[in-house]
Amino acid sequence: MDPERWQRLSPLLDALLELEPDQRAEHLAALRREDPALAQDLQRLLELEAGDPDFLAEPVAPPPLGAQPGTPIGPYRLERLLGEGGMGQVWLARRADGLYARKVALKLLRPGLADPRLHQRFVREREILARFAHPFIARLLDAGIAADGQPYLALEYVDGKPITDYCRQRQLDVPARLDLFRQVCDAVSHAHANLIVHRDLKPSNILVTPAGQVRLLDFGIAKLLDVEAPEREQTRTGVRAFTLHYAAPEQIRGEPVTTMTDVYALGVVLYELLTGSKPYRLKRQTDAGWEEAILDEEPQRPSLAAARADPAATAPYLPARLARVLAGDLDNIVLRALAKQPQQRYGSVEALSHDLLNFLRGRPVAARGESVRYRVRKYLHRHRWALAITTLVLAVMAVALTLAGWQARQAMREAGRAQAMQRFVADLFQSAGAGPMDAPIDLRQLLALGIARGDASLARQPQARAELYGVVARLRLGIGDFREADALLAQQATLLAGLPDAPISLRLEAATLRGAVRQRLDDGRACLAQMQPLYALAEREQQQLPAQVSAFYAQLARCQRDAGQPALAQTLYQRALALRRSHGDDVGVAESLLDLAALRADSGRPREAIALLRDALAQFRARVGMRHPLAIDLLRTLCTLDRSNDDLAAALRDCSEAVALAQAQLGDGHRATIDARRQRAAIYVDLGRFAEAEAEFQDAYAWMRARLPAEHVDLARVQNSLAIVAWERGELGRAEQLQRQAVATWRRHAKPPLLASGLFNLALILHDAGRDAEALALLREAGALRRQAFGPTHELVGDNDRLEGEVLAALGQDAAALTRLQDAVRLTRAGFGPAHSHTRRAEIALARLQARHGDAEALRALQRLAGYHGHDLEQRKAAWLATAYAAETGCARQPLAARAQLDLLLGQMQLALPEGGAIVRAVARVRAGCTGAA
Repeated sequence: MDPERWQRLSPLLDALLELEPDQRAEHLAALRREDPALAQDLQRLLELEAGDPDFLAEPVAPPPLGAQPGTPIGPYRLERLLGEGGMGQVWLARRADGLYARKVALKLLRPGLADPRLHQRFVREREILARFAHPFIARLLDAGIAADGQPYLALEYVDGKPITDYCRQRQLDVPARLDLFRQVCDAVSHAHANLIVHRDLKPSNILVTPAGQVRLLDFGIAKLLDVEAPEREQTRTGVRAFTLHYAAPEQIRGEPVTTMTDVYALGVVLYELLTGSKPYRLKRQTDAGWEEAILDEEPQRPSLAAARADPAATAPYLPARLARVLAGDLDNIVLRALAKQPQQRYGSVEALSHDLLNFLRGRPVAARGESVRYRVRKYLHRHRWALAITTLVLAVMAVALTLAGWQARQAMREAGRAQAMQRFVADLFQSAGAGPMDAPIDLRQLLALGIARGDASLARQPQARAELYGVVARLRLGIGDFREADALLAQQATLLAGLPDAPISLRLEAATLRGAVRQRLDDGRACLAQMQPLYALAEREQQQLPAQVSAFYAQLARCQRDAGQPALAQTLYQRALALRRSHGDDVGVAESLLDLAALRADSGRPREAIALLRDALAQFRARVGMRHPLAIDLLRTLCTLDRSNDDLAAALRDCSEAVALAQAQLGDGHRATIDARRQRAAIYVDLGRFAEAEAEFQDAYAWMRARLPAEHVDLARVQNSLAIVAWERGELGRAEQLQRQAVATWRRHAKPPLLASGLFNLALILHDAGRDAEALALLREAGALRRQAFGPTHELVGDNDRLEGEVLAALGQDAAALTRLQDAVRLTRAGFGPAHSHTRRAEIALARLQARHGDAEALRALQRLAGYHGHDLEQRKAAWLATAYAAETGCARQPLAARAQLDLLLGQMQLALPEGGAIVRAVARVRAGCTGAA
C-alpha cells in the first residue's frame, strides 16, 4: 500500500477497531457519505482483520527505502519496527559502534515526506525532549543526522504496557491506580514547568514498566508555550495531529491550547483508568459524533458508568462496589478536570494531583467545596483508627500513671514493675505511630495530649511525672524530635533534682536518654557533662541493674568517641559488652560489637572491624536469628566497610542479603528496604553496572517523591546518585543538572558534610567537561568544609586535594598542582592505607604530573603501579590509568607504539566494563591526544 495512503488510513482504522461491530458499521456508513473511496479501503482492511489473526503483525505499508532491519543509522543498527504514525517511525535499535551496548527506541522521520511542517515538528520534539530531566519521562539519549541525511532521535527504550492495560491485567485497586496516575501528573507538571504542553495525552503514550514506574512518551506534537504561535488542528476525517477521543473542546474548535488542555486529557485518561470506559455515550460512533459530544454533551459521572459496566471491566471490584468507591469525591475530581471551559477546570496539573492525594489521605478535596459538615466527616473518617488508638492509649496511660504513683511509694521494691509498665506504654505509642496514615502528626498530638494530661493529673506526684517525661522523651527521640525530647528531659531533670529517693534505674535511664539526645544534636560536651556525674553510681549498681547500666556505658562511650576520646570509649564499650554477655543479652551483645567495629574503623583498621562484625553476625544468626531488625543494620554496616575497603564482591553479597532480609521482614515499600537497595545500587555503580544502578535509584526516587517534600535531603541523596550514574555514562549535561539540584538542597538545609560531597561530585563532572576554572572554585569550598568537619589530616581532605591537583594541572598551574598532589598522597596513605585505590589514584596523578616534566623515576612509578593483575576492580581501574599515563609519555617519541598500547588497553577495558564509564573516557582522551611523527 502507498505509504501516504496508509498515513491517512492508519488512525481511522485504529478508531474503528476499538468499536463494537454495530457501532463500526454506523461509523463506516457516515464515512462513506463523506469519502466513498476511503470507506471502501477501510472496509477491506476490516475484512482482512476479521479473517487473519496475524493481521497487522507486520506493517501494511512497507518501510520507506533506507529504513529496514539491519540498516545502520548513525551509531545505531535497526532491529525491528516498534510503531509508526503520521510523522515517522519508531524502531528498536542497538548501539553498533562498539563503545557500549544499549537498546534504544530510535525515532525516524519518514523518508520522502516533503512537508516542511513535519521536519519542523521533528526538530521541535528534539528541542522539547532536551529540556527534560525527569524519572517519569522517557529520556532523550542521543540525536543526530545519519550519513544519508536521515534525522533521528535516540530515546530511552521503555519495555512497558499502556497504563490502562497494566492496571487491568494486574487488577489494581483504586488507590494503586491513583498512585500511578499521580506519577503521570508529576511528569506532565515537569513538562508544564518547562513551558511545554503535550497535547496528545492518552494511554498508549503512558507506559508502565514491570517495576511499576510510569514513562511518558511522544512529544511529537507538543507545544512550546514560550516560542510558538497558535495553530489550528485539522478535524473531521482528515489527519489530525491529536487523538480525537482525548482531545479537549478547545482543540476541536481550533483555539489556542494551554496547560488546561493537558488537564482535560488527563481527566479522560483518569476516567478510563477508573471505569474502563470513556466519558461520553455516543448515539453514532463517528468523528462528527465524537466532536459533538466533546463540545456539547456532559460526561457521565464515573460512579454511574462503573455501576453499568461489565464486571470484567471493573475487576478487582464488582460494579456496585466500584460505584460506591467512585461516588462523591472521585466523581467531582474527574468531572472538574473534564469541564468544557478551561477556566472551570483545575488551575494546574499539580492541583489535580494534590486533590487526588487529599482523597487518598482522607482529606477534603477542592472539587467538593468547603462545607463544614463535609470537612468534619472527612476528618473523622481519616482519623478513625488514630482516634480509637488515642482513646485506648490515654486510658492505658491513665492506668499506668496511677500505677506509677503507687510504685513511687513502693520505691526500689516495685521499680522493675514500673519499668515494665513504661515499656508497655511506649510500645502502644510506637504501634500508634506505625500505621500508614498521617501517623507522625497524630503521634505528636497524642504525645502532647499525654503530657498535658499528666501535668494536670499528676501535679502532686513528681516521680510519676518524671517517669512520664522519660517515656514521652524516648518516643520523641525515636521519631526525630530531638529538641522537643531535650526540653522534656530538662523538665525531668528538674523533677529528679527534687527527689532524692527517686529510683536509681530512673536516674540512669534519664541520663542515658539525655546523652543520646545531646549526641543527636551534635553537642558532645553537654553529653559528657550530663552523664559523667552518674558514672560512679552506674559502677555501683551494675550487678543489680545490668540492662540500664550497660545502656548507660554504651551511650557514654558514643559521646566519648564523638569527642575524640577513643581510648575511653573503647573501655566503656568493653564493659557494656561484658555486662550484656554475663546476663545473656544476645541482642545487646551484637549492638556492642557493632559499636566496637565502628570504633576500629575510625582508627583506620577496617579489616579488624570487618572481622569483628562477621563474628558478631555469626553469633547473632545462631542465637537470635536473622528475623530481628538489628540483623539488617549489621549487614548494612558490613557492606559499607567492605566497600570502603575495596572489597566490592563482599560488599555486594552483604548488601544483597540486607535487601532480602528487609524485603522479607518489612516489605518492598518500607524505608529500610529502599535504603538497602540504594546502598546496593552504589556498589553496582562501582562495578560498572550502570543500568541496574539507575533502575534501583529511579525506584528509590519514585518511592520518595511520592512521600517526601520536593526539597527533602534524602531526595537530594538520590539525585546525587543519579548524577554519578549519568556522569559515568558521559551524560554530562544531565549529570550537572541533577548534581546542582542536590547541592542546592544540601546548601539550603545547612548540611556541611553532604554539601562537601556534593560540591566534590559537581567539580568532578565539570572537570570531565573541561570546565576546570569552575571546578576549582567548587573544590576549594568543598576542601574548606571537609577540613572544618573532619580536621586537616583526614583522608577525605586528601581525596579532595587529589582532584584539586588534577584540576590545577589541567589549568597549567603545575607548581600549585604538585603541592596539592603531594599532600593528597600523604593524607590518603595515612588514612586509607598504602594499598587502597584512593591512595593509588593520588600516587598516579602525582607521577603523571612529574613524568610530564621528564622525571624518569616518576615514569618507573607509573609502570610499577600499572603492574596490578588481580581481580579487585577498583585496583584494576587504577592500574589502567597508570598504564595509559605511562604510554602517554611515549606519544611524542614513539606515537605508533604508544597508540597501539592504548588501543590494546581500551579493548581490555571494554571487555571488563561493557557499559563504559568515566575511566574508559579518561583513557580514550589520552588515546585521542596521542599524536606525533608517524
